[in-house]
Amino acid sequence: MKKIFLVEPAICLSAFAMTLITPLTTQYVYRRIWQETGNYSIALDSNISECEKNKSSPIFAFQEEVQKKVSLFNLQMDISGLIPGLVSTFILLSHSDHLGRKFPLILTSASALVTSAWLCLLSYFAFPFQFLIVSTFIGALFGNSTTFLGASFAYIVDQCKEEKQRTIRIAITDFLLGIVTGLTGLSSGYFIRELGFVWSFFIVTMALTVNLIYILFFLGDSMEESLSQTVSISCSEGFKNLFYRTYMLFKNAAGGQRSLLCLLLFTMITYFFVILGISPIFILYELNSPLCWNEVLIGYGSALSSISFLSSFLGIWGFSYCMEDIYMAFIGIVTTMAGMAMTAFARTTLMMLLVRLLFLFTIVPLSVLRSMMSKVVRPTEHGTLFACIAFLETLGGVTAVSTFNGIYSATVAWYPGFTFLLSAGLLLIPVISLCVVKCRSWNKRSNALLIQEESNEDASDQCC
Repeated sequence: MKKIFLVEPAICLSAFAMTLITPLTTQYVYRRIWQETGNYSIALDSNISECEKNKSSPIFAFQEEVQKKVSLFNLQMDISGLIPGLVSTFILLSHSDHLGRKFPLILTSASALVTSAWLCLLSYFAFPFQFLIVSTFIGALFGNSTTFLGASFAYIVDQCKEEKQRTIRIAITDFLLGIVTGLTGLSSGYFIRELGFVWSFFIVTMALTVNLIYILFFLGDSMEESLSQTVSISCSEGFKNLFYRTYMLFKNAAGGQRSLLCLLLFTMITYFFVILGISPIFILYELNSPLCWNEVLIGYGSALSSISFLSSFLGIWGFSYCMEDIYMAFIGIVTTMAGMAMTAFARTTLMMLLVRLLFLFTIVPLSVLRSMMSKVVRPTEHGTLFACIAFLETLGGVTAVSTFNGIYSATVAWYPGFTFLLSAGLLLIPVISLCVVKCRSWNKRSNALLIQEESNEDASDQCC
């Protein structure tokens, strides 16, 4: 059977499943904690959010307590998957330079399939939701969504020979992610309302099953040439080679390239830390007063957030003709910073929907920085590079979600918007880092021009 060398269908199916399962799990846990804490149920077909806006009401204090419990439970889940996720991501993606890109894709997809099937059973039989902590730990042993995306981007980079083509291809992938996550986010509320949690989790399981079948039987491997040269080595030798390749990734680079790679990596991870950490807080913020959104409005909000993938693709495509990559990253970070600050003061549904417009270029820095880093290293080091990125994304992501959940839990009673103001302030760090990158490149360019002028003067003196 002739293989297909397009990883985008697998990315889209995985994005659909992950985008749907995140609000499903959050709202399922929210409802279970609400029922167990207050000893009464929430009607799935209700058009009114179970939310009290009157601060003098006893229900208001009760819902604040539920918010704290949900936030702390999310913190426990994220911490449980931290260490196994870090180890599996780093090992799988680093070895993909020699074992092929399909191996981490297969293992991660199979893990996600088993996890979604378990969520389906847990919601059907109403098992204790604390089992989610165990399933998160076991699932992270075989990779997570960061592992899958890291392998996918390495697969794409393998097929792109030109630098500009690489940036556009990554942007197209982010564009497809935006379409899928936008439509999924828009419909997530209707999934919960019309089908309930059990059937919604079942649909996620079916999507992941199709995804695994596609990767196993239809997707070709972009590293077939290197696979044929692979020799069997012991486990200890494999680990030595793993860390040796990571060490050589930075050692082989020249002094200027090494510092540039470190700065770009630092910029991306600090930006990713804020963006991923604040993401689950949006749902809790919208469920809380004074917004008191129901599941349908939360779906609309998720869909508007996902438009940033589309607008980011269009922004990269348009900006690439008139400005350098680093300026695109500046635009994305600054507009996102403004959006965070405005969200902290959103008190009405209209205002909360309008502030999403400031997040139109949120994905631009992530796409651009990935492309910039891939241009610094050699083609044979792309797998190791994306392993480092995915490793740091996993570490930073779990740490960020845990940190922001803890901060929100501690501050929700006196000012729910504090976490968003903190996020806006933290985004100054990647802005400063990009300024350093720009200044270094400007100094190098000035030195190169100075050397060229001196050589021209020497040549003219010799002619005379």
